[in-house]
Amino acid sequence: MSQEHHHHQHPVTTGVDALSLDLLAHALSTLTDPHDRKSCRLASRAFTRAESLSRRTARPLTRDALPHVLRLFPSLTALDLSACAGLDAASLALLPRSPPPPRQPRAGQRGGPARAGRAGDGLPAARGPRPVAVGCPGLERLSVRWCREISDIGVHLLANKCRNLRTVDVSYLKVSNESLRSLSTLEKLQHLAMVSCSFIDDDGLQLLSIGGSSLQSIDVSRCDHVTAQGLTSLIAGHNFLQKINAAHSLLELDTCFLSKLPVIKNTLTVLRLDGLEVFSSSLQAIGASCKNLVEIGLSKCNRITDAGIVSLVNHCKCLRTIDITCCHLLTDDALASIAENCRRLECIRLESCPLVSEKGLERIGTLCSHLKEIDLTDCCINDAALQHLSRCSELLTLKLGLCPSISDKGLGYISSTCSKLMELDIYRCGAITDDGLAALAGGCKKMRMLNLRYCDKITDAGLKHLSSLEELTNLEMRCLVRVTGIGIASIATGCPNLKELDLKRCYSVDDASVWAVARYSQNLRQLDISYCQITGLGLCHLLSSLRCLQDLKMVHLSWVSIEGFEMALRAACGRLKKVKMLSGMRSVLSPELLQMLQACGCRVRWIDKPLVYK
Repeated sequence: MSQEHHHHQHPVTTGVDALSLDLLAHALSTLTDPHDRKSCRLASRAFTRAESLSRRTARPLTRDALPHVLRLFPSLTALDLSACAGLDAASLALLPRSPPPPRQPRAGQRGGPARAGRAGDGLPAARGPRPVAVGCPGLERLSVRWCREISDIGVHLLANKCRNLRTVDVSYLKVSNESLRSLSTLEKLQHLAMVSCSFIDDDGLQLLSIGGSSLQSIDVSRCDHVTAQGLTSLIAGHNFLQKINAAHSLLELDTCFLSKLPVIKNTLTVLRLDGLEVFSSSLQAIGASCKNLVEIGLSKCNRITDAGIVSLVNHCKCLRTIDITCCHLLTDDALASIAENCRRLECIRLESCPLVSEKGLERIGTLCSHLKEIDLTDCCINDAALQHLSRCSELLTLKLGLCPSISDKGLGYISSTCSKLMELDIYRCGAITDDGLAALAGGCKKMRMLNLRYCDKITDAGLKHLSSLEELTNLEMRCLVRVTGIGIASIATGCPNLKELDLKRCYSVDDASVWAVARYSQNLRQLDISYCQITGLGLCHLLSSLRCLQDLKMVHLSWVSIEGFEMALRAACGRLKKVKMLSGMRSVLSPELLQMLQACGCRVRWIDKPLVYK
């Protein structure tokens, strides 16, 4: 046989296909942008095979997609099913038990190592059947949050089939204590979330306490029938708890619970007590027992005073996150004590703390140089406060909504030193103008989330400045009445990574505006165009062009006819997951269209709201 004929029979593999799947999987793991990963898969099927075998996490968006996901990615360790409406126990039956180890074939036997495929690729041979595990036998993290059709039977099935589970989220399910009995059999369970599980009570927590001792975090927030006594029994059975979230659940912190905290004093780092009746004496007991706390949640604990915060932070000097939202009695004295004791503070939430002023923030800005997030929504602060905070050069998130005394000067202070800022909220800061946005765009190039709602002095010139923020993903422009299609076009062309856009009550936004969005904002997931001057033609073009759009709000589109709504919704059917429309549309849209939307997993929210221009 000639050498030429030999090469024709056995072509030499070159390029990407010559690399092992391990190397390709490692290359994919370095890519954080999903679009980059998709480009690799389109460039070579080898990348597709590598991802199929190496991918560890998945979040299917529909119940029908679950079987395909489980077949395509057999090595999943984390599965988020929270978006799969209608998921039930029958669907969970797809998750298999961990299979027994494969029997090793004898040397030379068909299917042995010599015939297993190209060396190092981990794939079955190109020809000849071989058992392939369907599902995710190595599953360690599972979320069925919001999957309301799943009952105790479904949770029991999960606990039986997925014995390696370490993290489970059953929040908002109508499950009872029987589910906790099943979950208590998981020997490796470390993290359990059951937010707003109204049928779970102290008896269920008692069942958890007599199970394994591996539990590290528990979230029983908004569980109406859980009391301090139930958490006390849980602590007794799990001496290594690191995180407890009891927000908006317990009626009060009794002495029995507080006296049990020393059992976990060396391990507890996160304690959330939002919405509870917490007194100064309680904070003193917590501080004395839990000196290793790094996060405390005291939001809406209305009885907290400066004395309580002082007694807490005098002991808990490792705190990095403090949430004291709506603690109306706190003053600058509390902030001064926090700044003096918690020098490694990274996040502090002060929304609706009316007695806090620039004096307290001066201490925070001076002593807490590691600060990354601060929420000052609805606080009585001014530009001087922002001048103090500008010393925090590591700042990533700044929320200033409902602070009418903030002006362009304050934004100038922040923009000059906080170049890492990624999120800014200036909702209803009416003194902000285009000049403030110019300073922001010049100094904060990493901005991703920006809330400008009701900043009614902003014009197209301000949006032109913002168009230089290439990393911007979320932009809220509700009721910017001076903005026209020119400004919208600037944003659409300059900010290609936009995923969420709010144009509600931007009354000058018309078809020309949305045509620019349709052409350049291909990554949009969420859009609000309520009250805009868009016609049926513009709406249809918009929905047929935005291939990633999942959440759409379109209330009071007065220029769109019934036929226009019909055509536009049909163009996007299969992609949309949420739609918000006037309730009057329900009786005039065709039943066929409504059934089609429901079959595709789209939830329509019908509202009854009169047409009022603001």
